[in-house]
Amino acid sequence: MDFDLNFSQNVAVKKGDLLVAEPFLKDPNFERSVILICEHTDEEGSFGLILNKQSLVSVEQVTDQLQLNSPLYVGGPVEQNTLYYIHKFKDLDGALPLKNGLYWGGSYDHLKELSTTGQVSTENCRFFMGYSGWGSFQLKGELERNSWIVTHANLSGLFDIDPDKLWKKVLTAMGGKYKVIANYPMEPRMN
Repeated sequence: MDFDLNFSQNVAVKKGDLLVAEPFLKDPNFERSVILICEHTDEEGSFGLILNKQSLVSVEQVTDQLQLNSPLYVGGPVEQNTLYYIHKFKDLDGALPLKNGLYWGGSYDHLKELSTTGQVSTENCRFFMGYSGWGSFQLKGELERNSWIVTHANLSGLFDIDPDKLWKKVLTAMGGKYKVIANYPMEPRMN
C-alpha cells in the first residue's frame, strides 16, 4: 500500500481518507483502529468502516446468500445488525467510488450473482457489520482534540495488508513522528 505524505490533523477529511486512531485513544470501539471514510461533510456528518477489527464470526455464518468463506469485520458500533462492504467491482450496480479503484456498497443482488460465479474473494471484497458514524461537526471536534490522524493514503493495495498489522503499517509508512507512534506500546505502564 502506498501513502502520500499529505497527512495531519489539520487537513480536510474527504471520502477515501483513512482515520488512524492516536495511540492514547482508549475507547474500546476505536482503540488502534484504522477507519476508511466513505462519506463526509462537516455539516451532515460522517460514515466510515473500521478496517482492522475482525469479528468473531465469518460472512458465511451471518448470511447463506453469499458463496464465500470470508472474515467479517466490525465496521463500528452503530447498527451492528447491518452488513456493509467495500470492493474492487467498478461495474457493480450502484457502487459508490471512493478512490484508487475502491468502491463502497452497491447492489447486494448483483454481488450475490458475482459470488455464485466465484468472482468475490478476500482479495477484492471485505464485509463489515455495523459502521462508525459522526454527527454534524462531531468528527471535526475529535480531530481538534487530536483523537485521529488523517491520511490521504493510496488505497490500491488495501486488501493485500494483514488487517492486524494495518494500524502500525499506516503509521510507519507515514514516517517521521508517526513512525515513532507506530511503536508505542499498548500498555506503556507495563514497560
